[in-house]
Amino acid sequence: MSGDRFRRTRLGALAGVVALTVCLPVATAPGALARRAAVQDTRSPTPSPKPSASIGRGEGTLQVLTYQGHVEYGGATASADWLSPFEKLTGCRVSRLDRVHSGEEMAEKVRSASYDVISASPDLAGRLIADGAVRPLDTTLLRSYKDIPRRLRELPATRDASGKVYGVPYLWGTNQVIREPGAPDGPDAVYRTEQSAVRDTPLSIADAALALRRTRPELGVKDPYQLTPAQLDAAVGLLAEHDGPRRVYWTSTLEVIQAFSTGEAHVAQALPYHLDLFERAGRTVEREKGPVTGWADAWMVGTGATSPNCAYKWLNWVGSADTQHSAAAWTGLAPANVKACDGEVRRLCDAYHARDDRELGRVLFATRPTRDCGGSGGECTDYTEWEKRWKDLVK
Repeated sequence: MSGDRFRRTRLGALAGVVALTVCLPVATAPGALARRAAVQDTRSPTPSPKPSASIGRGEGTLQVLTYQGHVEYGGATASADWLSPFEKLTGCRVSRLDRVHSGEEMAEKVRSASYDVISASPDLAGRLIADGAVRPLDTTLLRSYKDIPRRLRELPATRDASGKVYGVPYLWGTNQVIREPGAPDGPDAVYRTEQSAVRDTPLSIADAALALRRTRPELGVKDPYQLTPAQLDAAVGLLAEHDGPRRVYWTSTLEVIQAFSTGEAHVAQALPYHLDLFERAGRTVEREKGPVTGWADAWMVGTGATSPNCAYKWLNWVGSADTQHSAAAWTGLAPANVKACDGEVRRLCDAYHARDDRELGRVLFATRPTRDCGGSGGECTDYTEWEKRWKDLVK
């Protein structure tokens, strides 16, 4: 492992970390199911009939693909188990649960296996819809769909050009710049120092483009997710200008806390969860004002799903207020179902403005970059080019 690659994952010892009074998400080894073995489904890949107007009897098993921490099975702690209650309630056994850390890993999983349900990020969701890898959803079968704010239900990443719904929002977040007093400020603050933390995803290029929209209006950036070649060059150039061995590219919420606590970073692209956490711990951290980007992971049903009824039962389970309450408390992300915003999750929902339609309307939620500029015409760069440029930067 080269020294440059090592610094992407290196974080100092946690000595001196501020006392935190909330539960942090716990990472487990990728692919490990502890007491639950991953069972390969050997049945025919021929899809079963579509669900009826009322969800029929479950077919028996379900294959699930999601992100690490988004579905827990009791492996990290017995109190975080959302599979056993689902199986007991529905009779649908989760025969396969694959969990990944990045959109790239998830895309590779989709290429190599068939899943009944997939919790896709916006970059992958757009591709799955375009490739016909997921099927349109009958939202009348989803009991809690109406409890999701319209802004989230109508995100382009969950629909096709005709308006058909393919995804049900699950957990979502926003990217905001937080900094310690005395650190660089302004919309491009996170890029003007090497001692910063940036979320490790090609979609972070959109945040750099959003900063350029304010600092270099002559570039003409309108939609930070649909960039011309010149705009992409400028955004990547901003990211690379002060890049160095001390910058942290993070994938888990804990890494941001560690980076600030050890002094490795003084400014970060972070979540409202982080700001709230530091405030509760008595740590002075400021937030940069201005527009923010965001993303929402959404559950989708695979076109080749062999258990469509179990898939709809799963969508109802993970869409319920109780399950989303648990998932939000575990991950530090906002629940899509606003009825989950009670108890310990109320403060988290307030931090994300989850129940404020006006604030939700201001968030620039992610869509997959496309060559036709999201269907609006023109010549833009597609996501494969964003991925390539990101890999060249974070290597």
